[in-house]
Amino acid sequence: MPSKSRKSLILLVNLGTPEAPTAAAVRRFLAEFLHDYRVVDLSRWLWCLVLHGIILPLRCGRVANNYAKIWLPDGSPLMVYSKNLAENLQHQMPHSRVRLAMRYGQPSVASVLAEHADIEELTVLPLYPQYSGTTTASVFDAISTYYQGREHIPSIRFISDYHRHPAWLDAIEARIRNHWDLHGQAERLLFSFHGIPKRFADRGDPYATQCQASVEAIAERLNLSPDQWRLTYQSRFGREPWLQPYTDNTLQAMAEHGVRSVDVICPGFAVDCLETLEEIAVENRHVFQQAGGTELRYISALNDEPGHVAALSAVLDVHEARS
Repeated sequence: MPSKSRKSLILLVNLGTPEAPTAAAVRRFLAEFLHDYRVVDLSRWLWCLVLHGIILPLRCGRVANNYAKIWLPDGSPLMVYSKNLAENLQHQMPHSRVRLAMRYGQPSVASVLAEHADIEELTVLPLYPQYSGTTTASVFDAISTYYQGREHIPSIRFISDYHRHPAWLDAIEARIRNHWDLHGQAERLLFSFHGIPKRFADRGDPYATQCQASVEAIAERLNLSPDQWRLTYQSRFGREPWLQPYTDNTLQAMAEHGVRSVDVICPGFAVDCLETLEEIAVENRHVFQQAGGTELRYISALNDEPGHVAALSAVLDVHEARS
């Protein structure tokens, strides 16, 4: 835990979101996001031609329409829940400043760090339970870039993952059990994670291994047999192979083989966003029902609820045992 006697900052970092559900705002956000070499590692000149000449003109309008379906009165769900989470965590940790930054969009990592140039200790917690070079490492890049060439660099602690931290597992288990208490238990429980290109995992990204470890730990806590749950990957982009099995294909196959009800949770997302509220709860529900399934029930992310705040507080506590 940061020292009470030193000026310390806890920086929560999430992916980011467009500032509005409009094609122009989505274009600005996706242009920054998809220009990150950690996310798309193709030749820059070729990728820029494809991105700006084909992808952005074709996708931004449709993506903006999807955002409009889930937009809250106070803004993007990812932004609203992330802000609330940071504010609630501040109440739990009064001896440090707790602030939120976005890797892409605003408030940027650089802008938040610039506002707190007097700090002596910096703890960075990317809001990704499972490490990936496409997400967590990109946050590290942003921190490193900001401090390059600066005279003063604080002590820095960077938390790379918390995929098997007991407090986080407690919160996920409680979230699922609460859902079952209210709605009953479906025939299957599907754990859906954001995918990454398979070649990233093949060259050493530990993301898939950590996703598997998280799900096995959760399933054990829930006393689930192997035939009661599946791990899948969603949100693939482009033509190259990504981590499999794919969420949409799995849901279709489940329905075609007689499964009529499925609960879906996305443990890799700290808060709800487009990928959970629209892709899973709308698009993939349609896939499941079109194939013969009856009921797909999305189990919401931990968001800003007290169990999530308690879990992150424990993750941030250096004295908490980690596995």
